[in-house]
Amino acid sequence: MSDQIKHECGIVLIRLLKPYQYYIDKYDTPMYGLNKLYLLMEKQHNRGQDGAGVATIKFDVAPGSRYISRYRATGSTAIQEIFGKINSKFEDAQKKHPSKMKDAAFLKRGVAFTGELLMGHLRYGTYGGNSIENCHPFLRQNNWITRNLVVSGNFNLTNVDELFDHLVELGQHPKEKADTVTVMEKIGHFLDGEVERLFQVFKAQGYSNQEITDLIARDIDIQNILQGASKKWDGGYTMTGMLGHGDAFVLRDPSGIRPAFWYADDEIVVVTSERPAIQTAFNVPIESIRELTPGHALIIKKDGTFGEHEIVPALEKKSCTFERIYFSRGSDRDIYEERKSLGRQLTPTVLKAVDFDVQNTVFSFIPNTAEVAFYGLVDGLHNYLNTVKRHKILSMGKVADPELTEILSLQPRIEKIALKDAKLRTFITSDSRRDDMVAHVYDTTYGVVKKGDNLVVLDDSIVRGTTLRQSILKILDRLGPKKIVVVSSAPQIRYPDCYGIDMAKMGDFIAFQAAVELLKETFRENLLDEVYEKAKAQEGLPVEQITNVVKEVYAPFSAEQISQKISQLLTPAGINADVEILYQSLEGLHSACPNHTGDWYFSGNYPTPGGNRVVNRSFMNYMEGKNVRAY
Repeated sequence: MSDQIKHECGIVLIRLLKPYQYYIDKYDTPMYGLNKLYLLMEKQHNRGQDGAGVATIKFDVAPGSRYISRYRATGSTAIQEIFGKINSKFEDAQKKHPSKMKDAAFLKRGVAFTGELLMGHLRYGTYGGNSIENCHPFLRQNNWITRNLVVSGNFNLTNVDELFDHLVELGQHPKEKADTVTVMEKIGHFLDGEVERLFQVFKAQGYSNQEITDLIARDIDIQNILQGASKKWDGGYTMTGMLGHGDAFVLRDPSGIRPAFWYADDEIVVVTSERPAIQTAFNVPIESIRELTPGHALIIKKDGTFGEHEIVPALEKKSCTFERIYFSRGSDRDIYEERKSLGRQLTPTVLKAVDFDVQNTVFSFIPNTAEVAFYGLVDGLHNYLNTVKRHKILSMGKVADPELTEILSLQPRIEKIALKDAKLRTFITSDSRRDDMVAHVYDTTYGVVKKGDNLVVLDDSIVRGTTLRQSILKILDRLGPKKIVVVSSAPQIRYPDCYGIDMAKMGDFIAFQAAVELLKETFRENLLDEVYEKAKAQEGLPVEQITNVVKEVYAPFSAEQISQKISQLLTPAGINADVEILYQSLEGLHSACPNHTGDWYFSGNYPTPGGNRVVNRSFMNYMEGKNVRAY
């Protein structure tokens, strides 16, 4: 994606099912679980660039001993910083007590992060500051072991205000109005209630307080807690949690918006945001890995039993297609094929844009995340040229060798045209020379585009178009092409996302800007005011009755008309080549990703009622000149 947008957070949960000593003996290290946690986090590092966190819980430690350990760090090297600190604890223990490093009881008493339950989180913040306090996991502490709660997740909720107000009505005093804190306190409230309920039951049966603690840990109903806590959540989420005594859970939203995959054998249960991470870390076939059912929680009890349990009735599955287009690594078997299909779907549109002149067209891609989709486009071009070759050969009758050689030599001209200069930083932000600096963020390959050639560049998505206008189109123009075609493997992004991605402001979208310009040019600008009044009129309605009225802004125009206007808006002044911006169709997206139909940022069809409220609020913010988020 040439435009930078935020990724999705990544989660890892590991439960060691055997006694801690088992792993020391079998794998000859006390860090088996930590090593797997590190590997799973690094394999998902694309999901977290501004922070990370790790938490572990030790089972069955004596009162007075620390049993929860947590480290968090910010920055692109957060994972290395965290595990560097953890490793230093084991190195210190090795220096001081080398003979004890294979003694599980000693290690659990004296070394942090030696627990059987491990949690990792990769943060790519969509909101809030980049500080340790904003990094997961979050910890809710209590002297009662069963009331300790550690939470992290990949999520955004659209109705934090209502959930916060409900906590206040309950008598709580949350430290801030943030979805993570609100979620943790919501779970914590029902956790407290469940613990108190069981306490009264066992107290009435004559057990001592100490006995009751163990009985609560045995009988605590995680399913019931999560059902109560999540009843009014509106959003996309994969939530991981650990209780101080050893129970754990991973909860997925009922529309399956955010991803979660899990694997279990007789030694381990593991959950991640991305499937290939598990395949690589444990060398297991794809068939052994399960997708967590939407609306369900994978609950792992302290006694080692585990299974999926329904928490919220599942809705129509609307898994985020941006995971397929951009966020998740393309090493996943299904995602790889889907991205290739996205590129292949674009072949007819691209051929039409260059008037089917393949011989005088150079094909490339920007950035690297578009590479797999580019392979699909190349496959489509080869298929087209094979048809051309076949037709020419059959129409010639007797074919002489020179002509046959010439026909068979028809191939798409594939080149590496541009690459990002990772060393260059556009630190100039306030003077007139910044645009000139931005224009040099990408390097280009000279000599492969000839005078009069077309140049086709595939991008995986075009959100704002800023980088295209300020940098990419200018450097491509230096190569001297007759025409530059930039084609997006994703459809036009028209609406905000409120389930994780940092796309919350209508005015940022180049597709919206194009629609507004078209309304002005066709003297229908009053439609903006009409839509604003409709959105305003819905503000007091129950969220279930709110509809997405912003669709009406796009309704007068075809996707092709909006693409043409986008091409005009993104063409820099003084550029010599003709510029055309093309997009994937919604039909092409659905054909390529048939099992992942969450397309609200393209179609405006939100999977939860809160989404409609957010899009209307975002539009009203635009009309009112407010440069703020809509949720």
